[in-house]
Amino acid sequence: MSIRIQIGKEKSLLILYFTGLIAAGTILFSMPFATKTGSMRFVDALFTATSAVCVTGLTTVDTLSLTRVGQFVLILLIQLGGLGIIAFSTLYLFSPRKRISVITRGFTGDYTVPSVEFRTRKIITQIIGWTAGFELLGTLIIWPVLSRSGYTLFDSLFHAISAFCNAGFSTLRSGMENFRDEALMNVVTMILIICGGLGFIVLQDIARLIQKKKLHLTYHSSIVLRTSVGLIIIGAILFFILENNHAFKGMSGASKIMASFFQSVTSRTAGFDTVPQAKLTSAAQFVTIILMFIGASPGSTGGGIKTTTFYLMLLVALRFREGGGVLVDRNRAVMPYSIFKAAAVVVRAVIIVLAVTVVLLIAEQVHGNPLGIETAIFESVSAFGTVGLSIGITPHLSAVSKLALVSAMFMGRVGLFAMAIPSSKYSTERYARSPRADILL
Repeated sequence: MSIRIQIGKEKSLLILYFTGLIAAGTILFSMPFATKTGSMRFVDALFTATSAVCVTGLTTVDTLSLTRVGQFVLILLIQLGGLGIIAFSTLYLFSPRKRISVITRGFTGDYTVPSVEFRTRKIITQIIGWTAGFELLGTLIIWPVLSRSGYTLFDSLFHAISAFCNAGFSTLRSGMENFRDEALMNVVTMILIICGGLGFIVLQDIARLIQKKKLHLTYHSSIVLRTSVGLIIIGAILFFILENNHAFKGMSGASKIMASFFQSVTSRTAGFDTVPQAKLTSAAQFVTIILMFIGASPGSTGGGIKTTTFYLMLLVALRFREGGGVLVDRNRAVMPYSIFKAAAVVVRAVIIVLAVTVVLLIAEQVHGNPLGIETAIFESVSAFGTVGLSIGITPHLSAVSKLALVSAMFMGRVGLFAMAIPSSKYSTERYARSPRADILL
């Protein structure tokens, strides 16, 4: 009985934490002191609060129209949302399962990572410390750059927090577009985005390796780093080729390379852009959609199906042989349970994106503002992947479409993780096999 209660508490606390933050944010954004133009509409207040807590970055209201108090509420929600998902996912995915049977224990290897500290209080303290360290360092580095353009220390801190939490909100006029050729600003922002998207476990693993407390990275960290680097490089090459004579036309060679890497990095859940997404070619927008759908890594501030899920599905596609019961990668056996779990994440994600896309298409058609299917899919994937990139249609959507995107953001940030938590650890242990179901594929 105690096990069932514990698992129920994990899922309930997760949902309660995020819904509570969203509700509080909605109320605060509805107050007159939050905006310069009077009270915000309820649907816009709900949208802004959800986008902040789910660290997405999509917005129906210009961040610059918020008062300083409103901007403080916004960045506080981003910080609490980012820290919340890191803490919940790290504690759940990488905590040892002590109160389970011997038979079940054999199937829980996917949840644990060896050589990681498991004490709850220590993990929370380290997460807060690492987060604060990255954000403060980023703030101090970019402050001189922003101060030359008339921005304050608060703007620097806001940008650093938003970047590390992969949120994409900005108090900068035109966001990062005015700093397209500012190398330091671009590099620091990309580093913050990447570090926030790798996840606490990977960052801790790298630190322990640098400190020579261990001889090699865990298999999980190795997959995350190799997949992340590969996606960044391949994405940058594709964006450079596709936009060289289009969105990047007229830019210097160095600026084109920097813009290509920035677009590749930000597409995986950050939400900043140095080039307007509406100016990208259809091919480049499609590449962006793929990167947004994949997203960041487990235990991070980013969303999407996660790099490890993508890696595992790629592994299955390239190495699966009929009749083989186990996949082997780098001398490690990948159990069928892991494959089933990854497939479930992908299918759920596709269903969510398709459902939201259909709602957008129908709602805007009825509202007299029909959308192209590419635009609707881009917006839906951006919301689900908690990315925040937009072709520019978000503020003009109908209330129904905005609520659909709110649902997508919540499901992409909280829903998939909540569904991954078993409803009960008291499931029946199977001592006998069920008859095999043969299906032609």
